[in-house]
Amino acid sequence: MKLQVQRTYNFNAGPSALPLSVLEKAQAELIDFRGTGMSVMELSHRSRPYEEVHNQAISSLKELLAIPNTHEVLFLQGGASLQFSMIPMNFLQPGKKASYVMTGSWSEKAFSEAKLFGEVYHAASTKEGNYRSIPTINELQYDKEDAYVHLTSNNTIYGTQWKDFPDTGDVPLIADMSSDILSKPIDVSKFALIYAGAQKNLGPSGVTVVIIRKDFLESANTNIPTMLKYSTHAKNNSLYNTPPTFGIYMLGEVLNWARDLGGLEAIAKRNEEKANLIYSVIDGSNGFYIGHADQDSRSLMNLTFNLKTPELEKKFLDQAKQAGFVGVNGHRSIGGCRVSAYNAVPVEACQAFSEFMTQFQKDNN
Repeated sequence: MKLQVQRTYNFNAGPSALPLSVLEKAQAELIDFRGTGMSVMELSHRSRPYEEVHNQAISSLKELLAIPNTHEVLFLQGGASLQFSMIPMNFLQPGKKASYVMTGSWSEKAFSEAKLFGEVYHAASTKEGNYRSIPTINELQYDKEDAYVHLTSNNTIYGTQWKDFPDTGDVPLIADMSSDILSKPIDVSKFALIYAGAQKNLGPSGVTVVIIRKDFLESANTNIPTMLKYSTHAKNNSLYNTPPTFGIYMLGEVLNWARDLGGLEAIAKRNEEKANLIYSVIDGSNGFYIGHADQDSRSLMNLTFNLKTPELEKKFLDQAKQAGFVGVNGHRSIGGCRVSAYNAVPVEACQAFSEFMTQFQKDNN
């Protein structure tokens, strides 16, 4: 018998909401996966039933993101944080420099790791303005001889997001898309490498997706440990060692859900609708709510704001929690409030929170 469960309004920044239909399917298949008599977590990663799951997830990702044949799809482990090291280890060759666009905490961490392997510098930074904006493409300063240019497409802590990406020509462009991959159509051909932790829009934590251009892959350093070479995983279809099989299964089901919603065009419209429900209250609040990000840099994934006073902010967060809204506190490094409206967060959740914000202002103005 199926249990009736009260689902909460989940605005956690990650791990984040998953589609209810995906969770229900996983629940139904948990003990006996497609007649195998085993859970998908118990299958050998060398078995045919798992290989079908694995290859279908790769195929679905290629289809949804319109990934060209020039690029490989890899499923890795270690999160985006390991990519901060793997990228310079593989591609920051001696005598070369790499440039990093600084837009928040995650780009700072990526930059710090890269410094351990070679010479890196800032192509642009908005730190002086407390990371309220994304640099304009004209503000980027990098050298045509750089090993690569690195950017973070969406900044979860500060609530900013790139709307358009630079064309860096012959300089390889690398993007950390952990928090907005699959949220809108992108031109994958612009990028030499895209990486993303799964736990925002792709599935549960444990899987890291890497999309890498084949010719860029061929230029990688080979004098590094086997498991830290992208080529190791590309040659073995991401099956060199035991992959996070359950996470990849769930990722494949999330991709099926995204396809059934209408693909990335439909998802992008849905995400704009959700974000507008919150931003319209902020903009119409006469300063009661104060958005952190500049309007032209606002994220559709992470909506950040403050209230007029710390006391009012605490009251707001306490009442939001009591009303069943989870994960609304801002990141511990900057405080404030944050609504993370990733793909699987339903429109109804954002509508309910918008109404809560409006009522709270009426009660406390």
